[in-house]
Amino acid sequence: MAQEVEAARRATAVATTFGDRVADAVDSKRSQLLVGLDPRPELLPVELRGDVHLSRGAAADAVARFCRGLIDAVAPYVVGVKPQLACFEAIGADGLRAFEEVCEYASTANLLVVADGKRGDIGSTARAYADAYLESRDDARPPVDALTVNPYLGSDSIEPFVAACRRSGSGIFCLVKTSNAGSADVQDAALSDGRRVWHQVAELVAEWGRDLVGERGLSSVGAVVGATYPRAVGEARRLMPQAILLLPGIGAQGATPADVARAFTSGPASALVPVSRSVIYAFRVAGADWRKAAAAEAARLRNEVWAVSGW
Repeated sequence: MAQEVEAARRATAVATTFGDRVADAVDSKRSQLLVGLDPRPELLPVELRGDVHLSRGAAADAVARFCRGLIDAVAPYVVGVKPQLACFEAIGADGLRAFEEVCEYASTANLLVVADGKRGDIGSTARAYADAYLESRDDARPPVDALTVNPYLGSDSIEPFVAACRRSGSGIFCLVKTSNAGSADVQDAALSDGRRVWHQVAELVAEWGRDLVGERGLSSVGAVVGATYPRAVGEARRLMPQAILLLPGIGAQGATPADVARAFTSGPASALVPVSRSVIYAFRVAGADWRKAAAAEAARLRNEVWAVSGW
């Protein structure tokens, strides 16, 4: 019976669009927060760090325990998690095993899973990335709900991901204006008509997502726009009115919830705010139990972001 219930839940998740699932989650939790899972073995709490130096298997097990504990702690305050693939890949095959375990654990906690992989390539390679993360497996839901992708190789590098979203109900977040200082080197370059390069990419993102808009008015093709550039956040919302904006940069990178207020003019679910280090390593500042510290920081940020969203 339990297997039948789980199969029905998975089928329902695949049947709806990613944009609709985000809107439902935001309504339910009154939160737009994602917690980024960026685990580094050397920064784990002392109780988990004991054997991480012995083997990659031990490090992966400790990382998985850390992420599961964080998921339990922050689940009441967030709509999802954003595991950083690089942190898991650094531990090798055992790390990828831990990544899949963590994604499954988050899904069973009814949290959205946005894999931060920034994948991007052309032809069969792009299709392989899309198959790996966004397509259904053995009649079950895809391994993650959404994936970050790099659109700067052009439309043919994105089409396989969009096609996967159409088939499986997954989502993607295209890098548009990223939060790092070096983003200006390419993304802010001026085109012949005076627009910035990232403006052109934003217009393409809006076009790619136009026929993947769900019943709640949000597209399954979203965009990454750094909260470290508040003016760009407002410009991005104007250029991509139906895209869900993923807004990194709050916390360790220096942005504040007030910097993202203009992202929510298309509705309370039209933007998601990922916060990583300031939540998962809050215990290193607060000195409290790592789970309690993460929960307290997630609760605080959930309330602040909700308040500035105006809803």
